[in-house]
Amino acid sequence: MSILLIVLGMSLATMVPRLLPALVMERLVIPDWLDKWLKNIPYAALGALIFPGVLSIDEQPEIGLIGGGVAVVMAYFRLHTMVVIIGSIVAVMAAKAVM
Repeated sequence: MSILLIVLGMSLATMVPRLLPALVMERLVIPDWLDKWLKNIPYAALGALIFPGVLSIDEQPEIGLIGGGVAVVMAYFRLHTMVVIIGSIVAVMAAKAVM
């Protein structure tokens, strides 16, 4: 019984912070400039999370930069996300084989 209460409490603790913003944002009117700015936050956060990993791959930052560069070029041409990921992985593997 106590495990069930723990699971229910944990589900409530994770559901409430996700549900409240959705309910509040549904009723707010956001200006266009703020909406554009908010839509760019995930990309900035993702870049901040990925960039240190690019520089610390296998103690050879040039290999990470090659993989990151390939990903940037492929993303620039608006290829599918999985194609970009697989392309950068192949580029890193090729660079490691050559170096």
